[in-house]
Amino acid sequence: MSKRNTQAAKTAARERLRAEREREAKRAKTRRQIIVALSVVGVLAAAGGVGYAIVQANKPDSWEAAKTAKLVKPAHSTGKDGTTVVIGKDSAKKTLVMYEDPRCPACAQFEQTVGSTVDKDVEDGKYKIQFVGATFIDNNVPGVGSKNALSALGAALDVSPEAFLKYKTALYSTKYHPEETEDKFKDDDYLIEVANSVDGLKGNKKFQTAVKDGTYDKWALVMSKKFDADGAKYDFQGTPSLVMDGKKITGSDGKTTPMSVPDFNTALQKALNS
Repeated sequence: MSKRNTQAAKTAARERLRAEREREAKRAKTRRQIIVALSVVGVLAAAGGVGYAIVQANKPDSWEAAKTAKLVKPAHSTGKDGTTVVIGKDSAKKTLVMYEDPRCPACAQFEQTVGSTVDKDVEDGKYKIQFVGATFIDNNVPGVGSKNALSALGAALDVSPEAFLKYKTALYSTKYHPEETEDKFKDDDYLIEVANSVDGLKGNKKFQTAVKDGTYDKWALVMSKKFDADGAKYDFQGTPSLVMDGKKITGSDGKTTPMSVPDFNTALQKALNS
């Protein structure tokens, strides 16, 4: 082979090597750019995630938001804030004020034992009842079930007084009322499940929407404040509590709410006669 051909072969080999090095350098540069781009995306995504988490952490929950929400008063309520819920015949001269917390086990016992007697008395026109809801158990046994159930009761009242009474009975029933420590009423779906056992509420889309949207959440908070104010006025803190003509109704012991039908009938008759 001539020297000239050998030199040309060497030159061609060097050129191929140079070209290959350039291509490798370009590939390396491209890889670095991709890695940097992905790193930036990852950082931005992480920052966005952290930002979202911070926003969510600082966002008030629904019950905090309810404090400043517009008050929606249920139909069939009266008074400035819609917290006067009176049910019964106009001919009834006296009104029994009943204070109950939806999560209260004693209220469930009262409703299961004496509730039907109260319903019959109201139907017979013996007296009206005025319902005042409490939510203090949410504070004593952490949760939101008392408030949530009271809001749902507002949605039932908006349908009709009859639906309200039947729904209240269902919530306190042995079938649906949970243990005090089990915050089952916090679940909207469970409240709707209970409502589906009540005529007028079963499959009622308007009622269901009101429960899920928290339409009467603010009303529940305002109602609870009425319980606090009346408790201070009439000297009681717990539920169930009963008041007629501005006086607490107590059982045979003169201290606690009558929890049996005979004791209740005796106490009520005394209050009606006074």
